[in-house]
Amino acid sequence: MAVYITMVHLEGGTRHEHITKVRWENRETSATGENSKAEMVKWIEDGGDCRVANGASYVKVGVVEPASGPKYLRTYADGKWTDNLLALPRY
Repeated sequence: MAVYITMVHLEGGTRHEHITKVRWENRETSATGENSKAEMVKWIEDGGDCRVANGASYVKVGVVEPASGPKYLRTYADGKWTDNLLALPRY
């Protein structure tokens, strides 16, 4: 089951590290929800499939583990980290 992040909430800045919550939808079940960054990081690390729609295709969401500070979410496509999450609407 894949969930698609549809909106992001940032606090204290405008970078990926500042995403604190996300809203998502499951296109198979029409379920929607909101989770904290920490909850989404755990869900992905436990094997959850998280994506961001990019036109007709999608980009996978991964977890970045910086040398210092908490883990955060970022999209990963074609072998590199991308900025698709920051292009989503904010709430």
